[in-house]
This record gives sequence, C-alpha cells and structure tokens, in this order.
Amino acid sequence: MKLLVARADVAIIGAGMAGASLAAAIGRDANVLLIEAEAWPGYHSTGRSAAFWEESYGGPGVQPLTSASYPFLARHSFLKERGAIHVADEAGLGALDQLVRDFGEVVRLDPLSRDDVAAAVPGIAPRFVAGLAEPSCRDIDAAGLHAHFLGEAKRAGVAQLLDARVQAMEYRGGAWHITTRAGEVQASTIVNAAGAWAGEIAAMAGASPIGVHAFRRTMIQLQVDPPAAADMPLVMDAMGSFYFKPEPGGRIWLSPHDETPTPPCDAAPEELDVAIAIDRFEKAVDWRVLRRERAWAGLRSFAPDRLPIYGFDRLAAGFFWFAGQGGFGIQTAPAAASLGASLLLGRSLRESLAQVDPERYLPSRFGTT
Repeated sequence: MKLLVARADVAIIGAGMAGASLAAAIGRDANVLLIEAEAWPGYHSTGRSAAFWEESYGGPGVQPLTSASYPFLARHSFLKERGAIHVADEAGLGALDQLVRDFGEVVRLDPLSRDDVAAAVPGIAPRFVAGLAEPSCRDIDAAGLHAHFLGEAKRAGVAQLLDARVQAMEYRGGAWHITTRAGEVQASTIVNAAGAWAGEIAAMAGASPIGVHAFRRTMIQLQVDPPAAADMPLVMDAMGSFYFKPEPGGRIWLSPHDETPTPPCDAAPEELDVAIAIDRFEKAVDWRVLRRERAWAGLRSFAPDRLPIYGFDRLAAGFFWFAGQGGFGIQTAPAAASLGASLLLGRSLRESLAQVDPERYLPSRFGTT
C-alpha cells in the first residue's frame, strides 16, 4: 500500500516560476500543494534565465501578457533600466520591418541609423546598417521574483513536497492519486506546471496529446576588452542569430539564440554551441574575448503554435494546463498567474488583463478529442 503523504484541493506539479506564481495567486482560495521533482524549486529553466523583460520577445501572441505584467514587476522593483536594440545587416532589414508590423502599434520601436547603432554599441561591425531601439526593455530579477512568489505562496498556506518526481497518476473516486518518489498525493485538481516535462505529465494523466516539446538554449559569460559599458542596451540580432547584454564587472552574457530539440533533462551546454556563439559575437563586434568564464544551458518548452497553454483539459477530468511558456515564462509570470487563477477558480479576469484574450491560450484550441 502506498504511503499517503498529502491531500490537497489543487496539486501543482512543478515549483519553478510557473508553479510558484500560480500557487501564490490561488493559495488563499484553496488548499494547495506544490510538488517539485528536484531538491529545491527553480532548478531548471527558472534558475537559468537570461534575465530580461522585453515586450516584443515571444511574438505578438505573448506581448499582451508581457505588457500586462509590467505594473506588478515595476511596483515590486523587479525591473531595472536597460533598453534594447535590434540590429540588422542588409539581409536583416526585412526582419526589422516585420517587427514594426507586428508591434508598432503597441510597443515603442524607434528607427536607428548606422551611426545610431554604432553610438549605442561602440565597436559593432559596419555590416549592421540599421536597427530599432526598444527603450521599454528592462533587466528582471528572476531569482527575486521566484522567491517572492514562493514566499507569497508560503504565507498563503501552500505546502511544498520536494524531491518528489511524479511516477504515475490515476483519476478515481473523483480525485487524482499521484504517485511520487516521496509518497502518494491525493488532489481534486492537478495543475501541469512541469515546464519541459509537461508532455510527460500529460501522457501519464491521459490528457490531450498537445505536443509540448523541450529545446535547449545556451548562455555564456565572457570577459571582453574593452569591458562592456554598464549602460549598454541588450543587443539582439534581428535575424535571431545572437543576443548579448552587459553584466557587472564589464562582462557579457551571450547566447547564440539556439533552440535545439532535446528530451527533458538537466541541460548542459554543448561545446559546439558555445563555439558558435563566440564566433558570431566576434564577427558582430571588434572587442577581444579575453576568457570564457562559464557557460550554462536551460530548457524552453513550446506548444506547436508557440503560445502558452492555460486551461482545463478536454480529456482528463480535473487536469489544468499551465505550461508551454517558452523563454517568456518569467517576464509574463504576474499576468499569466492572474489569468491562470481566474480560469482555474472560475472567476472574472482582473482589470489588469483587459488586453488579454484568454481564448487564444486555452488547450481546446488544438482540437484534441
């Protein structure tokens, strides 16, 4: 007989940013348990973020959630001035035009000449002939935000079950019986906030086979000469081949903007991806790379249409999706949690979500039966 370790109204599987934020949002309205596979929350994607908030990042379908998150993030001092510029060579001018078409009505994008780009990023290669400034971009304190949500959840009475990887689950007698490494949990409702493992959790539950897939993203910390100016903006190639931003001590955080399909795992950087990133960086600026200080990788998980999935499943009773948040789960967390809480608890959307259309994120959009 399995050891019953907890009962809850809502069991949230995954205690990263998604699970923690939703737990904080519903913790005072239900008996909530956070189930985390690792020994501490936020070990995977949340703890490996590039840590910026950018309204255009993730595409037009994500932007309303990002923009709606700004007031909360600013009010609680999780954002710091940064700014971003999208740079383009001749081949990338069309990508700049697309950005304006996608976001020009809702996000401030200022055209930049070649001279403007060179002034913003001294030493940038002459081939970058134009750009767009996105002044609303901010650095985001990802670790602080995650800790805030965990703290709010704890104060609301949410319990945690750590080192409790889910091994099986069954719905019977009007409740979910969830077998974990730490024992059995019973809950009326399951929230699938398992990030890269969301597809595996859905399959265990017999939920809709939406097809959430994981992708590896590589980050590198470099010492460069000259040291990066502290007030330099986030620099993004409009064609999506790199981005980099300054960090304390004149360092650079660099990514080749890779998305390599991978099984859910404890992601580690591949040397080839690191080499590609540094090569692209050295071709983009005339700075010298003095040393590679560290490299890491995180997992991003996407639904087929690259939009998040929020809502109850059609096939599995009491199974709620809160997944598929790609690389934008941190910057959208406050609005996503508010939306998820409304859908889960059956209450009206808050005024702060007036520009958010819940229908576009429901799992039913995939038409699975």
